[in-house]
This record gives sequence, C-alpha cells and structure tokens, in this order.
Amino acid sequence: MRISRIYTEQLLKQQSQIKLIGQQAHYLSKVLRLKANASLILFNGDGYDYKSLVTDIDKHSITLDIQESAVANSESPLHSILGLGLSRGERMDIAIQKSTELGVTEIVPLFTEFSEVKLQGERLQKKVKHWQQVAISACEQSGRNRPPKVHPPETLSSWCSQVDCELKLIFEPNINKALPTEEKITQVALLIGPEGGFSEKELNTAANSDFKAVQLGPRILRTETAPIAALTSLQLLWGDFTI
Repeated sequence: MRISRIYTEQLLKQQSQIKLIGQQAHYLSKVLRLKANASLILFNGDGYDYKSLVTDIDKHSITLDIQESAVANSESPLHSILGLGLSRGERMDIAIQKSTELGVTEIVPLFTEFSEVKLQGERLQKKVKHWQQVAISACEQSGRNRPPKVHPPETLSSWCSQVDCELKLIFEPNINKALPTEEKITQVALLIGPEGGFSEKELNTAANSDFKAVQLGPRILRTETAPIAALTSLQLLWGDFTI
C-alpha cells in the first residue's frame, strides 16, 4: 500500500511530535480517512523524508509522531529555470504541475505581449500562492521533497536580462536547430511562450540576452505541452532520466 506524502513548512526532526491543521487535517482525516497508527511521510524541503505515525485525530487537527528520517534522492542534478508566458484557465496549472513532476527547479511566470492574462494586486498574490500549492501537491504525488520555487510574475524583458545560467534556450517551432547535445550542461534556463507565442520584439530581446533558439520538433505544441516535452528532453540529455 502506498504511503501518502504531505508537505509542511514546520521544522521536522526525529523523535518529535507535530500537528497538522486546517485543510491538511481535513484531507487526511476526511478524504484519505486515516486512522490512528496510520503511516505517513512528511517533508519540508530540507532534503529528507520523515516517516511518521498518526497518534491522535480530532475535529480540527491530526497529531503525528516523527519516527525516523532518510535522505530522499529524488532531485535532478540539472538545475532548470522555466520562464513561462502567462496563459489562461487551467493551462498554467497543468504546466506547473507537470514541470514539477519532471524536476524543474524554479518557475517564473512571465507577462508577454500576446498573453491575455492580466493580474495585479491581491489577485496576483492569490494566483502565485495557488501556483506554489500546485507545485507542492505535485511534489507530494511524485516523490520530490524540494518543491520548486514559483516566483511572482515579471516581464519577459526583465527576466531575460537577469537570469543567469550556462545555457539559455527559447523554444521556437520555426527554427530549424536542435538542442546542443554535444555539451555537458548543469544549469539551463527555458523560455516558453503563451498561447499566442512571442512577438518579434520579444524574440529579439531573448536573442540579445543570449537565449539560443531551438526547435523541439516539426509540430507546434500547446503552451502546457511544450514544458513537458522540453523538460523531458533536457532530463534525458543532462538530468536523471534514462532510456
């Protein structure tokens, strides 16, 4: 039987006790229907998994005893930063969820010319919090124990001028150039556009910031599909995927 994994920001250490409250407690007790003595894995981003045991369940909280910890070697050796044009509806959620499962290290939503998403103020803050939770949930499911950081959105030009990686890639369907497979890479920045793609000005901005334009294949991919294809390719080349 698969043991559920739960992320918490609390300090975790062996032979200690913690409480989970709110939505987490409701999910564990009402959705998963965990009972006393049920096993659970906790993680907080420090690189360890903490095997825990449910000791008490009440109306609003669950108490757990942390029994032991173990290094969880589930992070990719490839440090990848995804700059992703803002898109509508559930497309951003899907892209963030699948990118997390595929080992992305950081995600930066980008305001672009052809993006139809307008966010600011409290609505923007709520969206960022929501996207971070999407990434955390993907970690709980996939076995990762270091959730990728979802940064607040910024403009494409601002991000391009600041991001620092040994390889910067922009994926363009009209460029007949493949990934540089002969290189050995440990850090990569990916730039992927929204539904409408990039403007000529944005392509020039990326080029002037040393982004190399490459093509994943002959077909045009949706904005939520492109990160999946790109990160899979990069993990096969320089990460921890094997064939």
